Amino acid sequence: MHGIPFALKDLYDTAGIRTTSGSQVDIERVPTEDATTTARLKAAGGILLGKLAMHEFALGGPDWTTPFEPARNPWNLNHITGGSSSGSGSSVASGQSMGALGSCTGGSIRGPASLCGIVGLKPTYGRVSRFGVVTLSWSQDHAGPMTRTVEDTAFMLQAIAGHDPRDPTSSHAPVPDYSRSLREDIRGVRIGLPRHYFFDDDPGVNREVVARVEQAVSVLEELGAHVEEVTLPSLDYVRAANSVIMVSEAFAYHEPNLKTRPQEFGEIVRGRFRIGGLMSASDYLQAQRVRTWARRDFAQVMKTVDFLVTPTMTQPAAAFEGFDPMSTTRGKSFTAPFNVTGLPAISVPCGFTESGLPIGMQIAGKPFDEPGVIQAAYTYQQYAGWHQLNPAI
Repeated sequence: MHGIPFALKDLYDTAGIRTTSGSQVDIERVPTEDATTTARLKAAGGILLGKLAMHEFALGGPDWTTPFEPARNPWNLNHITGGSSSGSGSSVASGQSMGALGSCTGGSIRGPASLCGIVGLKPTYGRVSRFGVVTLSWSQDHAGPMTRTVEDTAFMLQAIAGHDPRDPTSSHAPVPDYSRSLREDIRGVRIGLPRHYFFDDDPGVNREVVARVEQAVSVLEELGAHVEEVTLPSLDYVRAANSVIMVSEAFAYHEPNLKTRPQEFGEIVRGRFRIGGLMSASDYLQAQRVRTWARRDFAQVMKTVDFLVTPTMTQPAAAFEGFDPMSTTRGKSFTAPFNVTGLPAISVPCGFTESGLPIGMQIAGKPFDEPGVIQAAYTYQQYAGWHQLNPAI
């Protein structure tokens, strides 16, 4: 990455540079050392351009009651970017940075990537260190790259992946050469489609999004992949488990400041954190039981297929006008299942709505099969060519 400019979601610690997490609470916080990922990107020769806007503490929505205005979508400045890695999606899509790091607890890398028309990878849980990354939900947080192309994602992942003794969840699994995955070949690959959750008619799911992803799946078939329908009964419960675990762990982390400095939190995140305070031990344990079930459920299905392919998001980017931040907490989530299970998942552009808003396809794989996920995404990208289009700004 020598000489390549990158930017950071503003919850990655940077020595001597403010790390605010998008909140008045941390507006004057200046870390004394870099996050492990920050340090690794620098050691690989990357040049830090700056820190990026984000939803407050990685859970608030677009909120004008926080110190920084919400990031705007380069494809339509009147529309949101998705979150919580909002500035990461916007800066990469607009060409302000070659790549950026986001964080992902329920979809905060893949969501903005999909809505902004770029690539975003949530690695396997434990693949990338989270030391020096401000916590939202320690058992579901992931760190990962957001870039214009799959190859750039591979290069950034190469720089940041690997064991870190300062992160107790960091894996000792060896780090492969991800550049070897940049090959156009998915012949014989087995792809599972969980239609009952991701593709079937649902009033909360945009049919234009589903249609574009169906077209992308047809392309994968043309390129030699075998596609079959799979069933995952746990999917109907995973969104709730993700939310309960997230707000419970977030409240535990932020409780001291919520008690002593509540007025410094933005309206949206303050409300969401307080919901976490209402959760009981029984709620949390039930959510963890669902998580255990989901991991077993997904592991069983992944014995029969190599990848799962789905839409990344249920909707294209919404307009700021009339947007209800609480709408993101209702209905289905197409990204949360892979935070709950910890499986690697990437979003790659697969087209646009009739109004010109980007749509992403999600490809998820087996634990630590980032090479396979990258190769499948790269093969599709090179054939489809959506990454070559740029917003007119």
